[in-house]
Amino acid sequence: MTQHTSMNGTELPRHHTTLVTGATQGLGRGIALDLAARGGTVLLHGRDAGRLAAVAAEVRALDAGGEVRAYVADLSDLDEVADLARRVREAEPRLDALVHNAVVGGGARPLVREVSAQGHELRLAVNHLAPYALTRGLLPLLTASAPARIVNVASIGQEALDFDDLMVERGYEGLRAYCRSKLALIMATFALGAELDGSGVTVNALHPAHLMDTEGVRTYGLTPLVGIEEGVDPTVRLVVDPGLAGVTGRYFDRFTDARAHEQAYDAEAVRRLMALTDGLVGAAAPGV
Repeated sequence: MTQHTSMNGTELPRHHTTLVTGATQGLGRGIALDLAARGGTVLLHGRDAGRLAAVAAEVRALDAGGEVRAYVADLSDLDEVADLARRVREAEPRLDALVHNAVVGGGARPLVREVSAQGHELRLAVNHLAPYALTRGLLPLLTASAPARIVNVASIGQEALDFDDLMVERGYEGLRAYCRSKLALIMATFALGAELDGSGVTVNALHPAHLMDTEGVRTYGLTPLVGIEEGVDPTVRLVVDPGLAGVTGRYFDRFTDARAHEQAYDAEAVRRLMALTDGLVGAAAPGV
């Protein structure tokens, strides 16, 4: 079991570059500001150019030595995900870490089933397919920058996937779809961890904190229990902790190396999910 060690004093060299998705608010913004305060370069992703500019200004105001650049993309559209990967590959000399934080939660109308640009169930699309496609698209840059780390922000809320109804067309409810999508993300973490073992690129997932004060929690009608900073610390630890060098294919509950839903350890279920995922994102995506 991995114990928590304080990351407060861990500084980053200016060239250490991290892409944080969903960086315009909530946990993503907190992660970006924390990494920037350590002196590293931060690449901010968001859907809204105005919000991105505001967070970029906050990062610059820290004047901690690193650089900041912003990338606009809608992760509910796999074409935009592929374009985002292309733009980052072409513009950035290196990528030391990739934090998949962007998320669609239970929603304000949880009984209304929403779909992505490609017609996939929205939560599966944004919370699982987009991170996987972006990872694939950025693997050449991550591998060239190795040692590099991929951090998937998952959740303790997990529900078994139904392979006969992967898009949750029966008995739809937003939180159920969210919990399934987060388990899918963890299963992909395990699969990629095994695939990339020895490449210098590690892949880990975590539940950052329980019911943080985020827009997603409030929109679903839940009462936040803790502040954003409670989730920032364990997430940033997976990016910067020297003690985690080489640790891969794990799921953490905050700072503890934990066990995910049982389905994540079913080799056949993981194989089926990854085969379906490859088909959905397109096996010809850059980096595959």
